[in-house]
Amino acid sequence: MTTGHAMHETDLFTRPAATVEAALAAAVDGSGLPDHLLEATRWGVLGGGKRLRPALVLLSCEAVDGRTDDAVQAAVALELIHCFSLVHDDLPALDNDELRRGQPTLHVKSGEAMAILAGDLMLSMAFQQLLESPLDASITCSLVSELAGGTTSMVVGQVYDTLGGLPEQLDPREQLQLVHRNKTGALLRAACRMGGYCGRADEQSLQSLTSYGEAVGLMFQVVDDLLDVTQTAEHIGKATGKDQDMGKLTFPGLLGVEASRQVVEELEERALDALKPLGTNADPLRDLGRFMAIRTK
Repeated sequence: MTTGHAMHETDLFTRPAATVEAALAAAVDGSGLPDHLLEATRWGVLGGGKRLRPALVLLSCEAVDGRTDDAVQAAVALELIHCFSLVHDDLPALDNDELRRGQPTLHVKSGEAMAILAGDLMLSMAFQQLLESPLDASITCSLVSELAGGTTSMVVGQVYDTLGGLPEQLDPREQLQLVHRNKTGALLRAACRMGGYCGRADEQSLQSLTSYGEAVGLMFQVVDDLLDVTQTAEHIGKATGKDQDMGKLTFPGLLGVEASRQVVEELEERALDALKPLGTNADPLRDLGRFMAIRTK
């Protein structure tokens, strides 16, 4: 259960966020960009968010007794992909959002052309980070494959979510899960698996991380759906109520708020069960999973 077990949010994210923030800044500032592109990229990448996805990379590596330093570049690469996706999703052609993390979105600040190009840059920088990693070539290949697959699935999910095309033979709940497992879940699953690769996980441990990542990946988006209908824009730092206004398929819209909360509890339990073979090394992942189930922003 969630109550009374999760660490405070600050405790969960302070260490991994600080590690990743410094590495992200070094990657962006050291890339030799023209000033206006550098400014836009810094706006889109630095100084915002909990860094959940890179935290999952680092904590998954540690859960299989790996070295944190070996996972930092993979964490940076994954966060660059996430930032690229946010910049492009916010564009007028897609979600047309003007607020992200309580600040103007990049296309509002720097114009649509710069937002598109800065997002493109984040995508290429991500894979450059992996290829410059000191890890063995076989691990690097696994990381590149995992990140590429997760990115492709994310794009597929975004297409399903905004442009349709879902398989008609699926019932509405199956369609909704397909959207969420791709749009949001794929990168969270990839984060856990990439951390496992960096920690040189064996097959059993990698499967534990995969199952955990799949559960928290879907859970994260169900909670997002709930926040969209239960929280204010001021509290979560972005527009709310837009999914319903746009007629998007969501868990609260399909099942109702209380049934959606039950889904969150079931997914949380599944995530925690998946970590049992990893012992106490996975305690930070357990705490993170519990927090993700009860977060309010």
